[in-house]
Amino acid sequence: MNKIDEKTAILTLLIISISTLIFVGCGEDTNRVTINVYNWGDYIDEDVIRDFEDKYDIRVNYDQFATNEEMYVKIKSGTSKYDVLFPSDYMIERMIEEDLLQKINMDNIPNYKYIEPQFKNLDFDPNNEYSVPYFWGTMGILYNKTMVDEEVDSWKILWDEKYEDEIFMLDSQRDSIGITLKMLGYSLNTVNESELEEAKKALIAQRPLVLAYVIDEVTDKMVAGEGALAVVWSGDAVAAMKQNPDLDYVIPKEGSNLWFDSMVIPKNSEHKKEAELFINYMCETDIAYRNTDYVGYSTPHMEARKMLDPKIRDSEVAYPNIESLDNCEIFHHLGEDLKLYDRIWTDITAR
Repeated sequence: MNKIDEKTAILTLLIISISTLIFVGCGEDTNRVTINVYNWGDYIDEDVIRDFEDKYDIRVNYDQFATNEEMYVKIKSGTSKYDVLFPSDYMIERMIEEDLLQKINMDNIPNYKYIEPQFKNLDFDPNNEYSVPYFWGTMGILYNKTMVDEEVDSWKILWDEKYEDEIFMLDSQRDSIGITLKMLGYSLNTVNESELEEAKKALIAQRPLVLAYVIDEVTDKMVAGEGALAVVWSGDAVAAMKQNPDLDYVIPKEGSNLWFDSMVIPKNSEHKKEAELFINYMCETDIAYRNTDYVGYSTPHMEARKMLDPKIRDSEVAYPNIESLDNCEIFHHLGEDLKLYDRIWTDITAR
């Protein structure tokens, strides 16, 4: 190599080195903390996440799940490390029992004071140590008044043959088995094998009438008039009724599920401090309002609820009087008896 080539090579290397330094300097800060958040699908105003990142200079990896069971399997395997989860009541109870969650330092959640008292000290976390409420609601029947010309007041209508191929059921074993048990007059937490066998036979008999077992897509399908009846969570009912005035929602007279989704921190979280910061941020009044306004589900945040349109704030669909729901139950973790439900659900879905 001659001297000119040598100088050219050195100059080229110098330019590359400087460019690399500039690129790294202008790029993402490698020291920036990243937290991993795992939530239900379409269950947050995603602008809220971006605002959190900007406010605290913390990056958020955001993943979504469709069912509690899907989330549980991923956490139980230990292959994925998350910092904040949004499970439901019975799953929180299970994860506490299996030592998969860590206690939250409530001193770091000052906005917890805005959570209404009726959403504290619940059975799945009686001492408010592991969870902070996020959304709550009921499960019932969403129906199209132009397609159903009779009173809808019982789960039994979902077994009426005249609605064949016009019924949507939930693709969730606890929910679908639970409403069937309520229809039959049993507890949705029963572990009585004869009662569960009766529920299984009823669901198998219903299969030919069911158009589809669905989760999140049920709202769009009912809004589009693709079905007459659907088992839905109340928040989905609120969203659907906003878009289609022909839709209405009822909690059947036999009773139903009263549910709570909360924020928790898994045992293997590597960023507990930042996780608590995120949970507290989600409980800021403006943030809680933005989430409930965007998602449509009911907030336990007393100040955020006051900010809602009175039609929603005072709605019996979105905000029923909990004390009046005396025939509704909260799902509980069933321990080893959950295998009974697994077997039944396999028998039903395999057909």
